[in-house]
Amino acid sequence: MRPNVLFIFIRLATLFIFSTSNIAPTMAQDKSGYVKLVEDVPQEGHGFDQPPPPGFVIPPPNYAGMPGVPGPPAYCQAAPGFPHAPFPHAPFPQPGPFQYLIPFFQNKIFQSLFVLHFSTQVFLVLTVQLTVTFSFVALFTFNTNIKAFVRQNSWTYWVSYLIFIIPLISISCCGEFRRKHPWNMVALSILTLSMSYMTGMIASFYDTYTVIMAVGITVVVCFTVVVFSLQSKYDFTSCVGVLFVCMIVLFVFGILCIFIRNNILQIVYASLGALIFTCFLAVDTQLLLGNKKLSLNPEEYVFGALNLYLDIINIFLFILQIVGRSRN
Repeated sequence: MRPNVLFIFIRLATLFIFSTSNIAPTMAQDKSGYVKLVEDVPQEGHGFDQPPPPGFVIPPPNYAGMPGVPGPPAYCQAAPGFPHAPFPHAPFPQPGPFQYLIPFFQNKIFQSLFVLHFSTQVFLVLTVQLTVTFSFVALFTFNTNIKAFVRQNSWTYWVSYLIFIIPLISISCCGEFRRKHPWNMVALSILTLSMSYMTGMIASFYDTYTVIMAVGITVVVCFTVVVFSLQSKYDFTSCVGVLFVCMIVLFVFGILCIFIRNNILQIVYASLGALIFTCFLAVDTQLLLGNKKLSLNPEEYVFGALNLYLDIINIFLFILQIVGRSRN
């Protein structure tokens, strides 16, 4: 089976798990990770779950003696020609223990800093992953001895693929495991090393000029898509269902291309794959923002980095296939 078809199947599985367990409402709707605000605190008694004593009435404020307030207290004092307002005798609601935290937690600056911290975590992990992967690609492309070894020992690819599957299942299916530090980073490191070996081995079957051109196109495409997704007001996260259907069609198309050896058909297949994974990159980028229809749980920075990493690697492999087959 073609490697791209296997990667598409993996992306389908992770997308299904992601859509059932990791997509959450936006930060404005999901406040489970925040300190309770005043509307969530019961306002009975004095605000500390203690009932007021019998016959307790809050006295009216006394402004006597304050600068700028002449005469007796102005509370309930009517203007000429108007009746006196009745003095309220019911107990007034007392402020809750977290009332003074409302302006802080409802501040848009705080939410922006929170999203910035989460996005920084994801992109730092992603940067390390991509650095390791493309170092493998450079090593397998420019070193003739390593290139000859991996071409003669294709079984190492399947061993690396089996090693890749184990941490992928652990991170995708085990929610507690991928949130537990440092084991989540250990699993992600093993996955990155195995995926880097497979990517470098695939790149070794192409000439140097093709690999360099594919890397350059991938950098330009991914950087443009990420920047556009971060700045755009259009909500790409609402297209997850459509992309899931497109992935199923692409998977069937890839199986068909295994048995039909046609160069034009292979280029069309690779072009569709690059386009779909580019859309996935836009969706996964906006899931980090927290201000769209769907968002990623802030504790899922490892899973967010994994999704972006797989999107970029698949874009690179499809572009590599397009450039290689077009040159041949």
